[in-house]
Amino acid sequence: MIKKSKKIIVTGLLSTLTAAYLLGSFAQAKSTSTESTAKDKLEAYIKFTQILNVIEREYVDDVNTTDLVDKALKGLMTNLDSHSTFMDKKAYKDLTVQTKGEFGGLGISVGMKDGALTVIAPLDGTPAFKAGVKAGDIILKIDDKATIGMTIDDSVKLMRGKPKTDIVLTMIRKNEPKPIKIKITRDIIKIQSVYVKTIGEKI
Repeated sequence: MIKKSKKIIVTGLLSTLTAAYLLGSFAQAKSTSTESTAKDKLEAYIKFTQILNVIEREYVDDVNTTDLVDKALKGLMTNLDSHSTFMDKKAYKDLTVQTKGEFGGLGISVGMKDGALTVIAPLDGTPAFKAGVKAGDIILKIDDKATIGMTIDDSVKLMRGKPKTDIVLTMIRKNEPKPIKIKITRDIIKIQSVYVKTIGEKI
């Protein structure tokens, strides 16, 4: 009985030590992982700051640091997905006009997909919707201006304008053999915060 009791005690002690070792290893690994992540972030921040300093010091022309950082942030957000974007104060003000007020435009939501200006969706009842613009259309030109390298903000500015004025979008559409051109007449765009549609008799 004594020997058995000793075995149980030893086994229990080994189990406790093993559990403590595993927990300690896990905590150490987690701590190392956290430290590694923090180190990577710090190195990325330092790299960005160093490059910015080199540009400010060595570039042939004077640069606006705030403008450079804003553009860098726009590029960063563009690489996430087509729905993410960075907005400075002016861009945010423009957004409030879109979401709270009325403006002359086409009535389409656009984003960047694989570097191309792409229609996310036309708003029901708007000039773009009536003209036949479809989700997934890639906008190559706004009138005579190519959209390659153009930001979303710049494209929106071009598409807005006085009501009753015309604009031509040159677009690539899936299953179409060549680019298509659609002429659209701008109109006052009223933003609906809530959209309701009846489907069938009960929904």
